[in-house]
Amino acid sequence: MVALYWDAGYVALDVSDPTRPRYIGDTDFTNPDPELLESTGQAQVPEGNGHQAEFTRDNEYLIGADEDFSPLGLEGRNLTDDTTLSASQGSDTLQLEPGEAIQGQTVFVGRACDTDPAVPPGDGSQVAVVERGECDFTDKLPNVERAGGYIAVLIFNREGSDACTATLGMSVEGDIPTFGVIPRDQGYALFDEPYDDEACLAGDGTETAPIPIGTVGDEVVFTSYFDGWGYVHLFDASTGTELDTYAIREAHKPRFASGFGALSVHEVATSSINPSRAYLSYYAGGFRVLDIRNNELAEVGSFIDRGGNNFWGVQVFSSDNTEYVAASDIDFGLYILKYTGGP
Repeated sequence: MVALYWDAGYVALDVSDPTRPRYIGDTDFTNPDPELLESTGQAQVPEGNGHQAEFTRDNEYLIGADEDFSPLGLEGRNLTDDTTLSASQGSDTLQLEPGEAIQGQTVFVGRACDTDPAVPPGDGSQVAVVERGECDFTDKLPNVERAGGYIAVLIFNREGSDACTATLGMSVEGDIPTFGVIPRDQGYALFDEPYDDEACLAGDGTETAPIPIGTVGDEVVFTSYFDGWGYVHLFDASTGTELDTYAIREAHKPRFASGFGALSVHEVATSSINPSRAYLSYYAGGFRVLDIRNNELAEVGSFIDRGGNNFWGVQVFSSDNTEYVAASDIDFGLYILKYTGGP
C-alpha cells in the first residue's frame, strides 16, 4: 500500500500481514521543484503536499497527486540576524502579489486574544508579532487591526511537543497581510530571547512567552513569489525514483494565480484495464486523462463543462467490459465519463 505523508512524501508499506505493516521506502520531493523549473524557469524549493496516490494496474508505477491551494510562495528573512523565517501567507488575508515585499521592525504584542492585555499601537511601519494560542487566528487579527499602526502580522508557534518546532499554514481571515506560523525559536530570536527547546517541548500550550508586550525586535522582510498550484508525479513503484511530473498549463502561469478557481490537482484514479492510463480530478481545471509513455506523463483527454467544473473525487468502474469514470463535482454533483480518444 501507499500512505500519503504530505511534505514527507509518498510512503510504501508491505501490509501482507495487516497487523504488522512493514516500511518499504518513500519518495523525495526533487529540489528545485521540477515542474516549476520546467514551466517557468524558476528554481525554488518544492512545496511537498503529497495528498493522494495510486499504483498502476501492473504495479510498475506510482502516480501521486500534490494538493496545493496556494500558487504563491513566501520568502521570509530576519534581516537583523540574516536568518530565514519559515513563514507562509495566511489563507484569507490581504495577499502579497508575486514580487511584492513588506519590510518593517517587529513589535511583540502577545497572544492578541480578547482576554489578553490590549495590543499596543504601532508606529505605522511595524510588523506585529503574535504568539499562537488561546484563541483562533481569525480572533487575533481584529485586535491588531484595531490597535492600528501595523503593516503586517507575524505569528510564531506556542509551546508543547506538537508545536514548538513546527511550521504551520494558517486558515485565517483578516484585512492585513498575515504570515506564519513560524517555529517558536524563530519568534524568540526576533527579540533576542533565550530559547530552551526542552522546556518548550515539556509545555502544555498554556505558558506565554517571557517577552514584555511592546518589545521592539529585529527588522524583517517578506517577499512573495509565484510557485504554481499542486500537480502530479510519476514514480517508479519499485524504487520510488521520480520519473516525470505533469500540470495543466494554466497552473504554472502567474496570471492564473487568482480569479480562476483552484487549479490544483486533487486525486488520481488509475485504470483497471489499461496499466498506462490515469484519470485526474483537477478542481476548476476539470477532468484530465493521462497516459504513461516512455516513463513520461502525457495528457490525452480532458473534459470541462460549459459552466465550468470543480471536480473533487474520481473513481473508475466497469460495466459490460467498458471502463467508466465517476467524477464528483463540488458544485454540480456526479458526472459519469467515458474516455473515447483511443484504445
